Amino acid sequence: MKRLNGLFDFLGRWRSSRDMLPFLVLFRKFRSILERNNKILELMSDMGDKLGGEYVFDRQYIKDACEMASDNVFKLISDLCILTKSDNVELFVAFERIQHELHEELSGRRVVPTVSPVISIDNVNGDFKEEVGNKFAVIGDIKSFLGLPTPDGFVFTTKAFFDFMEYGGHLKYAQKLLASWRNEELPFDAICDEIVKRILSSPIPKDIIAGMNSALKAISKKHKGEELMFAVRSSAWGEDSGFSFAGQYESVLNVSKDGIPDAYRKVVASAYTHEAWHYRLHRGFREHEMAMAVGCQLMVSAVASGAMYTYAPLPLEKEAMVISSAWGLGPAVVQGTAESDMFILDRMPPHKVLSEEVDLHKDKMLVSDSSGGTVWKDTPERLRRRSSLSPYQIEYLAQSAMNIERYYKRPQDVEWAFDDKGELYILQARPLNIRPEIPQARTDVGLATRSAEIIFSGKGTVVQQGVASGKVYIALKDDDLNDFPYGSILVTRHTSPKYGRVMPRAHGIITDIGSPTGHMATLAREYRIPAIVGTDVATGLLETGDEITMDATRNTIYRGSVKELTRFELAEQEVFEETYEYRLLKRLLRKIYPLHLVDSRTRDFRPEKCLTFHDITRYVHEKAVEKLIDLSENYQKYHDRVPKRFKSKLPLGLMVIDIDGGLDAPQEAKTVALENIASMPLKALLEGLVNSGMWGTEPVSMDIGSFMSSLTRTLVSTHSSQNSSTERNLAVVSREYMNLNLKLGYHYTVVNAFIDDEPNDNYVFFRFMGGVTDFGRRSRRARFIAGILEHLDFLVELHGDLVAGRLKKMSKERMCSRTMIIGALIGYTRQLDVEMATDSHIAHFHSDFLEKVKPMMEAFNGRA
Repeated sequence: MKRLNGLFDFLGRWRSSRDMLPFLVLFRKFRSILERNNKILELMSDMGDKLGGEYVFDRQYIKDACEMASDNVFKLISDLCILTKSDNVELFVAFERIQHELHEELSGRRVVPTVSPVISIDNVNGDFKEEVGNKFAVIGDIKSFLGLPTPDGFVFTTKAFFDFMEYGGHLKYAQKLLASWRNEELPFDAICDEIVKRILSSPIPKDIIAGMNSALKAISKKHKGEELMFAVRSSAWGEDSGFSFAGQYESVLNVSKDGIPDAYRKVVASAYTHEAWHYRLHRGFREHEMAMAVGCQLMVSAVASGAMYTYAPLPLEKEAMVISSAWGLGPAVVQGTAESDMFILDRMPPHKVLSEEVDLHKDKMLVSDSSGGTVWKDTPERLRRRSSLSPYQIEYLAQSAMNIERYYKRPQDVEWAFDDKGELYILQARPLNIRPEIPQARTDVGLATRSAEIIFSGKGTVVQQGVASGKVYIALKDDDLNDFPYGSILVTRHTSPKYGRVMPRAHGIITDIGSPTGHMATLAREYRIPAIVGTDVATGLLETGDEITMDATRNTIYRGSVKELTRFELAEQEVFEETYEYRLLKRLLRKIYPLHLVDSRTRDFRPEKCLTFHDITRYVHEKAVEKLIDLSENYQKYHDRVPKRFKSKLPLGLMVIDIDGGLDAPQEAKTVALENIASMPLKALLEGLVNSGMWGTEPVSMDIGSFMSSLTRTLVSTHSSQNSSTERNLAVVSREYMNLNLKLGYHYTVVNAFIDDEPNDNYVFFRFMGGVTDFGRRSRRARFIAGILEHLDFLVELHGDLVAGRLKKMSKERMCSRTMIIGALIGYTRQLDVEMATDSHIAHFHSDFLEKVKPMMEAFNGRA
């Protein structure tokens, strides 16, 4: 807080002073923000790569990386304060909260998520692993992302666990007992029995009970008239992730509403049984890593239940799945206490049954007891020798389980049940600690893919390794994402953090353009989606619906499904995930990495919504760019340089103000020519404007409607300009920056651009509005301009005769070439509204412009 208070004192003194900082100082602060933004993104990228398993890291690396990230984010906000002359208190509050949580984690104290003690399963997904444990976070994903049915219910969160344990003093007591055992003062069995007994008799805090009652009320309202019984299951930190904890924690089935508090205590206490506690200690879990969420789901009136492995542990069935199934409730199968049927299926659709063993002695079945709990009863005679699953159910179950495997990219152990209406319910899914048999070809990927057709290879940069197979879906506009089909490979022109909304459903991402340290790349690493950016050719060579295999480890795109590569991916080992350092870095990254502030146009794009360092970085970057544009357009208050007139054969009336290396001309010079322009963006734009030949000098014929419209607008303009003395064309530039304001006739053009060697910094903002003719012609010209901008990879907004485009994160060469075309476009469209009599002219002039600009582009590319 000390350095925060010092900064606020400085800002307070600055705001109270009348002196304004020179534009050059503010511009350098903007540059500092860009540099820090890149440092932070690169640091996050490096930390994400460490989780990929390719690098060795230790606790010191984690500590140093977090300190570097904190330091740069703090200075980033400080720079924004100076640039915008504001406190940005909300940003500092967000920063302090995140930094405190990082410090707590690094000090060995787990940060308890600030959530309610009880939340509905409907509001849970994979982002809630800290709050509800991995098991129910997965259930949330299966329900919300995959659309598979899971029973309704709610979860006692890990916050409830800590509140409950602190309320009874159980955590400290457990630590004390553990120390006694390590000092050989008490046997392990004794300390386990002691803490379990203590938890089972402990009261539950009132706010947890209130949360439970509220959740029960909501479920009762949804299932009005039904007798509600629940399955109460564990969902501890670490459970059903790299470690299965299978059978270590207790589940209590068929529990009434009144019985839930006791069932909750039983599940929590089961974390301290001899088996469970020993399991954790043996696998290197520290005591502060223990937290138990508890889920309560409606009991399924199960006719048949069981488990399914998406990769059969059978040497001769390397490409098979296996289902174990029995009549009644599932525990009879997973605990091996009842006879069951077994089905071996082909992993490939339509999942043909390769073999089946129907047990003819299914004499007993486990069912719900009417008074609570479960009971064994005789299987009806007509069912004993019948298969417990129909062919349709087998196929549907196989499809569902493979959907889960594809989502998590690992073989899965899935527990399921069919109810008395034939509906399938997924009860839980966990990674299967069985890997496919490694084929001989694994040692030589080239041999495995010898017969596969390569569409392209070695293009762009891999930002997340992995293998994905699926159908291509090309998204060129935001609206295209609304129809993104699950399991497809997203192919786009640009990288954009907006694609984060479909990443949970995407198998892979390929872009034509983009940076490996951009926001989208960071998201791809977070979701662990194979991703390649900057290929140049993806949207040109691929079409929606193409079946491809994307090998983002070796940067190659194959036509069709290459099964060998998919199997190779599933065979990858992840032993590094079992280390404490891996788990610690993963927890820390959840406070650094995820990006929640995706769209700057939404109401949620504000400091109070920053939950991670990535959010803060994105917010500061966006606001810094906005502020620089604002400062440039209000240059008179800030600049301290003498404007120079740009000499040209075109009547531009352009004045240039150089703030930092934008002109190569003597200080005393009154005029500058094109060869004196050192600013990369302005030079590119003027080359396009002056040398393209697009600036027409011939008079344009005008019909009577356009004439009357121009006459009216001329009179209005003349009248309104009588009090204006600021009507002139101006460019504020540095070597890398340009803010250009042009008023040519009756339309206005603004171009704001920053171009240097770092693609992440680069952007071009373009805005065009107005004209002399009627609204119809002006809006057609705007639509024509929008079409050209989209052709040049801009993101475009169009409102009547106003068109705005944004282009970001391209290489210096690409940015310059597109800025040059913008210059040509300004000249081409100067009087074009007069000629836009019908809508058909839009397509005509679109083709004409692209044809005319082609030689200039070829010359530029040859020069580059």
